[in-house]
Amino acid sequence: MNITINEELRSFIDPLTPVEYAALERSLLADGCRDALVLWRDVLIDGHNRYEICTKHGIEFRTVNNDKFDSLEDVMLWVIDNNLARRSVSDFQRGMLALRKKEIVAARAAQRAAEAPPDQPAPEPADDPVDPPWSTREDVAKAARVSANTLSQIERIRKTAAPELVDAVRSGTISVSAAASVASLPPEAQVAAVAGGRKELQQAARQVREQKTGAKPKKETVPDSPEDQVKALRAQVGELKDRVATLMTENEVLRQKLAALGGA
Repeated sequence: MNITINEELRSFIDPLTPVEYAALERSLLADGCRDALVLWRDVLIDGHNRYEICTKHGIEFRTVNNDKFDSLEDVMLWVIDNNLARRSVSDFQRGMLALRKKEIVAARAAQRAAEAPPDQPAPEPADDPVDPPWSTREDVAKAARVSANTLSQIERIRKTAAPELVDAVRSGTISVSAAASVASLPPEAQVAAVAGGRKELQQAARQVREQKTGAKPKKETVPDSPEDQVKALRAQVGELKDRVATLMTENEVLRQKLAALGGA
């Protein structure tokens, strides 16, 4: 049987953790592959981990064909929607999926517009069967169940992050907000930060944020009302707390380095 693996489709699914993969492997070895793999033509669209394990161990499996799709893009939208609905999918992965769906929907709309006769009016957005609408960042963020700000950070990671940094976000080694900061560094600096582990990534993200903060001149304003003065003072307290937390983290890193040097 000829089964084709589409790597883009496969990337839509969060990889299993080593513990999850080992548990699935034990189950398949003990009980066999009870659920059929789903194909569209010869493309595997559901069951990638089971297919990999069954192939590795020579375990028999069944397949079923889903022929309701007209194109690979239809398959992609189906896989994306299935994963967007899952609770176990991370915020980062949902954001990545929603952004990819936005691209597919936009490309289809552009193609329909290009193929429409010149004297025919463009179809109304309501005629598009895709739900919800995908015209704004807020629409996409709502579908991904993340904030618009988080979606912007995910979009930045998607566009500028090195593959190693993307893998670090997927695995939870670094948060989305921190990764968005590190993604502004040159690719080689990103790779070096990932190689240094969680603390190195956090330090790189902190340095980028501090540089951006220092590059912006602060406006000297005098609050007019007592309420404005209270808000300004609270903001200053928040900035000082953040600075104290940063200094404490840096102090801990230095302390550990000194301890390591003393034990060497």
